[in-house]
Amino acid sequence: MRYHWMAWCRYMFAGFAVLLFMFIFNANEMTIIGSAAPMNKPQKEEKAEPLTMKVILERVYLDGEISQEVVNETCWSLENFWAKYDQWQLIDIDGSTFVFQKQVNDISPLLKANGFFGITEEGVLSIFNGKPDQLKIIQSFFQIDIKRLESTKQEELIQGIPIKNKNRYVEVLETFKPYSLKNE
Repeated sequence: MRYHWMAWCRYMFAGFAVLLFMFIFNANEMTIIGSAAPMNKPQKEEKAEPLTMKVILERVYLDGEISQEVVNETCWSLENFWAKYDQWQLIDIDGSTFVFQKQVNDISPLLKANGFFGITEEGVLSIFNGKPDQLKIIQSFFQIDIKRLESTKQEELIQGIPIKNKNRYVEVLETFKPYSLKNE
């Protein structure tokens, strides 16, 4: 039993010595850093260099469209930089390139300028870039039961229904949703 007591004391002494060594080493390191800091401080105050960063701003619209804007930022203060983009969500950092994203509760400028609801030959309600006869599909939604659709609504879809704002976008989708074919 005495042997175990002696071994235990040796282990405790060794552990205490390691802790003491770590404490002394950290205290010396802090003293060295603390004494060097005042010497470096005047050098930093002389002239700070701004950071140059590339910022990519992605806007995700209701219609699924994503626009990107690239901005080159000269940043003197990181606090100001983060404050400037506090309404954005940071999604990626690659070196000095920051990618921010924001959900926009509106349709994309592309749809406002040149978007038309129409129907494909297969009867799928789609959004076209230009009139539906140009067949430049941007987004497809659901297949419509054309037999149940009124002739005036069929003609509207064939000619193309312009999309000028979010309300019109939602209104057209809601109008044609009851005519959608259910997947069985």
